[in-house]
Amino acid sequence: MKKIGMLLALIVLLGVAAGCGNKPTAAPAGNGSGTNTEIQGGGAQQIEPANNDSENNSPENKGTEDTKEEVVTPSKQTIEVYFTDNELMELKQASREIEVSDEHSKYESAFKALQTAEDGMLSLWEKVVLGSVNYTEADGQLLLDVQLPAESRLGAGGEALAIEALKQTMFQFEEVKQIELTVDGEQVESLMGHADLEHPMTR
Repeated sequence: MKKIGMLLALIVLLGVAAGCGNKPTAAPAGNGSGTNTEIQGGGAQQIEPANNDSENNSPENKGTEDTKEEVVTPSKQTIEVYFTDNELMELKQASREIEVSDEHSKYESAFKALQTAEDGMLSLWEKVVLGSVNYTEADGQLLLDVQLPAESRLGAGGEALAIEALKQTMFQFEEVKQIELTVDGEQVESLMGHADLEHPMTR
């Protein structure tokens, strides 16, 4: 009987030992293999850093680029202007280079050139104040409105030369067919009180 009891106890011990040997062993802590396998198997995508170039190339940013303003360079033209000698006896011709721009027409620039004489000559229009300049293409009329301060007025001979100097200076522009000269916006019979003034003056 003792042998049978010992045999049964041995069988029980062997069964218990066999049962313990079938238990799963715990994975070593910290290897993270199970977690990595789950992420890779699930098809998770890797997130890439945002590309800053895409923002810089967006249409909105392109639209904010500074645009360069076009600079218009004044054109230059050589003309003939007319002055007189110190004795106010005759007209003297001189070449001048004038600038033409959006702010100053060639007619205005020509008049200003007429007001500054060469050395040894006198300007007949130096002290005349130019009020406005308008050109009408339809009839080729150049309208000049001036103001005449007291110091700008000349004698009969000077007045005649002044009008002739103005005509020769402005009529060199082929498109100018007639000149209408007014004083303070009004037509006057005589520019300085000595000679009749035509309205308009023609070639």
